[in-house]
Amino acid sequence: MTSSVAMVDSVRDLGVVIDKCLTMSGFVSATCRASFFQLRHLRPVVRSLTADAAKTVVHAFVACRLDYCNCLLYGITDTLFRRLQSLQNAAARLVTGTRRRDHITPVLRDLHWLPVRRRVDFKLALLVYKSLHGLTPSYLSDDCRLVSSDKFCRRLRSADVNTCIAPRTETRLADRSFSVAGPRLWNSLPSDLRRPDTELGEFRRLLKTYLFGFS
Repeated sequence: MTSSVAMVDSVRDLGVVIDKCLTMSGFVSATCRASFFQLRHLRPVVRSLTADAAKTVVHAFVACRLDYCNCLLYGITDTLFRRLQSLQNAAARLVTGTRRRDHITPVLRDLHWLPVRRRVDFKLALLVYKSLHGLTPSYLSDDCRLVSSDKFCRRLRSADVNTCIAPRTETRLADRSFSVAGPRLWNSLPSDLRRPDTELGEFRRLLKTYLFGFS
């Protein structure tokens, strides 16, 4: 007796909506829908809270959704990133009472919130750091190998600056895989950020400061 498996347009795994083309549009839509729902219900509550309390509440209900599995969002379209950025902007305006006509960049800086695209870069770079330092499972750490660890590449100048081996690809979808996107992002960081003796806490601080330079 044989059975057939019906094709579906999307599936949900650990709360992440994955569509058949891996565009992550379903995940972005679900994140925005749930988060804007929370913002509407938090609006009357935030008015009676202090600034610090409001920031904590909004982070607990909204900002954490932006960070959940956001490594999967690396390489998505600008349109999807703009939707997520609009969500973060709305959360920042709610916390600070900023009007819609006011520029949002200084508001995000005052809150010390990285823009959505840079939050994705932060998470991915942090994952590479942990992989290089043996803090992740082997299925991740095996995808992050230093040039200095390859016997055929040890004489290259890049071997002296803690550079990762970045595989070559021919498709945009392959460019988004961790084994490719992670090493490429890591190699784009300044050499002082990639020092092997940098502690995790210091790396997080330096990385966030560096990424704020792009916002």
